Amino acid sequence: MKSCFINGIGSVTIQDPSYDLYTSEAQDVSYVNYAQQPSYKELIAPGMSRRMAKGIKMSIYAANQAIQEAQISDLDAILVGTSMGCIEDSEKFLQSVIENDEEYLTPTAFIQSTHNTVAGQLALHWKSNAYNFTFVNGGSSFESALFDAMMQIRFHGAKKILLGGVDEIGSYTYSLFQKIHKVKNAEDLVDFFQPQSAGVPCGEGANFFVLSDDKSEKTYAEVKSVSFINKLYKPAHLWIEDFLVENNIACVDAVILGVNADVNQHAFYEECCNYFRHTPQLYYQHIAGSYDSVSAFGLKVAAEIIKKQQIPAQCMYNQVKANRLESVLLIHQSDLIDYSLTWVTSC
Repeated sequence: MKSCFINGIGSVTIQDPSYDLYTSEAQDVSYVNYAQQPSYKELIAPGMSRRMAKGIKMSIYAANQAIQEAQISDLDAILVGTSMGCIEDSEKFLQSVIENDEEYLTPTAFIQSTHNTVAGQLALHWKSNAYNFTFVNGGSSFESALFDAMMQIRFHGAKKILLGGVDEIGSYTYSLFQKIHKVKNAEDLVDFFQPQSAGVPCGEGANFFVLSDDKSEKTYAEVKSVSFINKLYKPAHLWIEDFLVENNIACVDAVILGVNADVNQHAFYEECCNYFRHTPQLYYQHIAGSYDSVSAFGLKVAAEIIKKQQIPAQCMYNQVKANRLESVLLIHQSDLIDYSLTWVTSC
C-alpha cells in the first residue's frame, strides 16, 4: 500500500502571518477571533481580490505556501473540507434578497457563497483540471477530505494532492450561534483547562497541505490512518483502544487534543487525558480559535513536531516529557456529534 506523505504546509490563522510555533508568542484567544489577513497583492489582482470572499483569499494564500514549499507544478487532486463555506457571501446575498424584495439581484454573492467555491477557485488559480471535491460534513469535514486524499493516493494513482480545511466567521451566523450557546459571549471566560461556560471561542482560518506518495527532503511526516464517526456508542477510551488495535499501534509518543474550552464538551477530553495520562499531551485551539475544520491546524502542529522532534512549550497540555516523537495521535470532536482520530508518524 502506498504511503501518504506531507510535503508542504500553508496556513492563515488568527495569529500574525509571520507566526511560528517555536519562536513566536501567540496572542490570547478571545470570545471571537478573526483571521489576520496577509498581503494578497502578489497572488491575486486587486480587482479580483475586492470581489473574493475571505475564505477564498485565505485558501489561495495558504495553498500557495504549501505548493511553494513542496516545489510542485501540477496537481492530481484538489480536496477541501469546510463546514460553513463562504458564509459571509451567503449572508450578503440573503440580505440583498430581503432589502430588494427579491428583485434586481446581482448573482455574484450567490455564486461565491456555495461551499465548493473555494475548491473551484483554487482550480482556476492553478489552471487545474484534476479531480476536485469539497466535503461538507460539519466537524468531520477536514477528516473526510483527508480520508479521500489517502484513498486517491493509495488506490487511484494520485501522486500530488492539495488538501485543505477552511472556515470563516459570518456576523449574522455568529449571532445565531450565540443564541444557542455554541460560541462564547463577551462576558465568558475562555479556559481550556477548567472551562466554566458553554460555547467555544469562535475562530476562522485556512490550513492547506500537499500530500504525495513520494518522500522528499521537504517531507514533514506520514499520515497513516484517519477514522471519524458521528456518535460514540461506547466510552471514549474503548473507541480509542479499538483504533489502536485495528492499526497495530504499539506506542503513541504524544497525543494532540482538540480541547475547545466548552464546559459541555470537556468531559470527553478529560477521559482521553486520563487514558493517556503517562503520555505527552498537546493542545492548539488556544492558538487557532475554534471552528469546524480547525483539526487541519492540529494536523499542522503534529507534522511540525514530528519534523522538528520537539514540542513547542506553548502547546503542552500536561507536564509529561517526550522521549521521542515518532508516533502522534490526534483526537478531535465537535459538538459531541463529530469525532475523529488521526495517526501521524515519522518517516
